[in-house]
Amino acid sequence: MADRDTIIVDTATRIFRDLCDPQTLNSAKDDRWKQPLWDALEESGLTLTWVSDEVGGAGAGLFDGFDVLRVAGTYAVPLPLSETLLAGWMLEKAGITCPAGAMTIAPQRGADRVTIEADGRLSGIALQIPYAGETGHIAALAYKGDQAHVALVPTSECRITPGHNIALDTQGAVDFAGAVPVACEPVSISADDLQMMGAAARSVMIAGALEAAMDISVQYAQERKAFGRNIGGFQAVQHNLSRLACEAAAATAASSSAAEAIASSDTLAGDDAMLLEIASAKIRCGEAAGQGAAIAHQAHGAIGFTQEHVLHRFTQRLWAWRDDFGSESVWAVRLGESVARNGADALWPLVASR
Repeated sequence: MADRDTIIVDTATRIFRDLCDPQTLNSAKDDRWKQPLWDALEESGLTLTWVSDEVGGAGAGLFDGFDVLRVAGTYAVPLPLSETLLAGWMLEKAGITCPAGAMTIAPQRGADRVTIEADGRLSGIALQIPYAGETGHIAALAYKGDQAHVALVPTSECRITPGHNIALDTQGAVDFAGAVPVACEPVSISADDLQMMGAAARSVMIAGALEAAMDISVQYAQERKAFGRNIGGFQAVQHNLSRLACEAAAATAASSSAAEAIASSDTLAGDDAMLLEIASAKIRCGEAAGQGAAIAHQAHGAIGFTQEHVLHRFTQRLWAWRDDFGSESVWAVRLGESVARNGADALWPLVASR
């Protein structure tokens, strides 16, 4: 890892450790901790890691941003950090200067579509938009005919129906009807590109959260006593914790491979090797999220489900993140269709080349 990469990871870790301790946040009576944390992330440039200096960003690389998101996952960060990174990536592609403050992106689901009307206003509804009610702007991938554009839209221009995901993080349905973007430029990225970037971002966050859940579970097993000794001394518990470590390691390996592939390539959609990397990461990380969360809760027993215990901050986000930007079944279908389309003879060379 380069010195620059180490500095970015160390900076993110220090900020999250000081201002986003999961137990401190879990005990907080209100959300006053959010603004100091966001201010620290923004001042350090971590919120715009994927944006060049020319359009108001930090000028770091793609892999740097994925590193930041992995660290964010280990602290179960309940802020639109990944959404702001993705929004910055979209705006960078369109040559639009990034505004200050938190952003989110639309659409998040492949079935939703935002359209640019003849008068320049937007139309369309995008569902399940993370932090739609907590951000100042939405970077929307919108279409004028077949041409994709990135539209930077103030959230005040949209009608937002609030909601929450399973982790109680805010998300909402965004109605763009009549919304006037402050900037709108044609772009070469597609809805598939956005889905793939989002899936990779969620994969590295899942890997980070699984690492944290494993550490919490191991520590608990070393402290909790039953029948006169620590439960970590029982073979069945050791076996389960070993399985949890394997799930975390598999998620880390798959997500890191996808992040590295993205960072070293100029294309996303239409590249069979890239689809294999990202689909494999989202599928494996989704499976690991389900298996890992179950093992962590089994190790903790009933206490892990209580509001007072910190474990739920990680497992609920694991469950939420596995469905964002396509569940493992969605990506398995996409990968299967690609393999079938290319034929059996192309499969082994593709796998062996990774």
